[in-house]
Amino acid sequence: MELEDINTVAVLGAGNMGHGIAEVVAMAGYDVNMRDIKGEFVQNGYDQIEWSLGKLAENDQLTEDEAEAALERVTPLVDMEEACGDADVVIEAVPEQMEIKEDVYTELEAVAPDRAIFATNTSSLSITDLAEFTERPEQFCGMHFFNPPVRMDLVEVISGAESGDETLDVIEELAEDIGKSPVRVHKDSPGFIVNRILVPLMNEACWLVSEDEATIAEVDSTTKYDMGLPMGSFELADLTGIDVGYHVLDYMHEVLGEAYEPSPLFVDKVEKEELGKKTGKGFYDYEDGPGADIPTDEQSDLVKARLVASMANEVAKLIGNDVAPPASIDEATKLGAGFPDGPVKMVDQFGLKNALEALEEAYEKTGHERYEPADYLEERAGEGGFYEQTADNGRADFDAIRVEYPGNMVGHIVLDRPHRMNTISGELLEELSTAIDLLSDDDEVRSILITGEGEKAFSAGADVQSMAAGGADPIQAQELSKKGQSTFGKLEACDMPVVAGVDGFCLGGGMEMATCADMRVASERSSFGQPELDLGLLPGWGGTQRLKHIIGEGRAKEIILTAERYEAETMADYGFVNDVVGNDELEDAALDLAADLAGGPPIAQKFTKRAMLAGRDDTDAGLEYEASAFGHLMATDDLMEGMTAFMGDGEPNFEGK
Repeated sequence: MELEDINTVAVLGAGNMGHGIAEVVAMAGYDVNMRDIKGEFVQNGYDQIEWSLGKLAENDQLTEDEAEAALERVTPLVDMEEACGDADVVIEAVPEQMEIKEDVYTELEAVAPDRAIFATNTSSLSITDLAEFTERPEQFCGMHFFNPPVRMDLVEVISGAESGDETLDVIEELAEDIGKSPVRVHKDSPGFIVNRILVPLMNEACWLVSEDEATIAEVDSTTKYDMGLPMGSFELADLTGIDVGYHVLDYMHEVLGEAYEPSPLFVDKVEKEELGKKTGKGFYDYEDGPGADIPTDEQSDLVKARLVASMANEVAKLIGNDVAPPASIDEATKLGAGFPDGPVKMVDQFGLKNALEALEEAYEKTGHERYEPADYLEERAGEGGFYEQTADNGRADFDAIRVEYPGNMVGHIVLDRPHRMNTISGELLEELSTAIDLLSDDDEVRSILITGEGEKAFSAGADVQSMAAGGADPIQAQELSKKGQSTFGKLEACDMPVVAGVDGFCLGGGMEMATCADMRVASERSSFGQPELDLGLLPGWGGTQRLKHIIGEGRAKEIILTAERYEAETMADYGFVNDVVGNDELEDAALDLAADLAGGPPIAQKFTKRAMLAGRDDTDAGLEYEASAFGHLMATDDLMEGMTAFMGDGEPNFEGK
């Protein structure tokens, strides 16, 4: 089967995951039959889809017509044959119990056409075992969405023992076609990628508290404000449901052995039905207490070492057993769990030898199998890391950005943190500074284009989570402000023309970065703003100084003091955006402008930018520089080239001489 052969998708189960999957698939233009065992269940799922589509339209993420068309493509059904008799793909999202799934697949196999692919949304159960309930194991695979499917980008595409390559390829293509980011899991293994990292990490946090090695406050303060994870371990468990993680862990324990034994604290919470926010109490009290009130200053070196070591061990098992390579593990965890950096990169930075030492010390102390180092961890510790160590080739390696060379003398910097809305971390600032130097020293580059990866955001501002890891230290905050000011100042003072191609959110620090470009092109769906005052802050990376020079002090005060969002057309009227283009035209339009500027006279461009900066606060100084530059340019080969082309009605070929 090819992607173009898929017209009708059946979704089995109309609960939270089922109706979310049905909505996403319908929005992508497919006909969806959503089936559940009772009319009231499937109707409730349908109502939830209608409500969600309405909210998306209300927030201008869909038009009213698109929302109505998507809803019309969803058919709520109870009869299995009516739902699946003509389906090309069936996505199963029923409760995580083998006996229920066996009954569903037995009934499904009797009515589904031979061509149909079956994909299960299971979060942990064996794909191979589930495939045995059907007569088509080669047309069976995992398609694990994350909750809520409408918002979460990740889909794990998991191979069972007999899954065919064609099946996996077409499901991966389907995931991409419905706007998701598929990550291939090459071998059926409990927890797949994301849960295989998160659940043992949660269990280790519980063990630390159970064995009086740490408090809940110390664990969450460490995970959130030292390790820089989006939430504290216990905070996350309360949000997702303690029972959800426990059931995954219990399955791992059954299949993989005592290394995955649930901690007493984990078991106690489930037995008491204190399951987190949904029950009003979990590791934190949400009814009578303040909830997850996590201190910023109770970090523990022991907690960090144990948790990072736990991740290192699970990473080693995934890579060593060919479940997934390092890049896939990092991508999946960033997309599915919101990690600012992937766990492989995190443990490489921590040092595999340090992680191995922490495991060995804990194993010697407790004798528990969860601390027994994986063979592959010991092997890679001797090599320096899980990622292959390459010799220095004279070119910079980046993690938070990419540097590309699309031709026409353009250097393209891509802010590459789509899982974090391309927010700006300290690491991104450092890499941006390095990239500006790299491109400035490259004789083959004459203009710079900056864009954000994905369609959601050019940059949604500062990465508040990673920056909160430094606590509320005024000195550190001041240093961070100066670091951003310096990096953006380097961008602004770059001798080459700089174009910002803005698609999606351009907020806070993202807008301050765009302010430092010479010209800005924006898609119609883009929105701008400086929301810092709503947080009790002010723009700290030059926004209070630079914005007024582009749109005037009155407009700059309006944007900063109101902290409101502004549409692209409004920002064009204000003079901030040079051109607004269709959403599908942004990439080409921004690149065309950068290429056009790259074809200009580089010496004259350099002097023009320098003269304008020199005269920003001192007109006389600017005029003096302008006169000096004018005299210098009269003796350049570029001037003769330009004049000759002008007189001959041709196109000049400036060489910067």
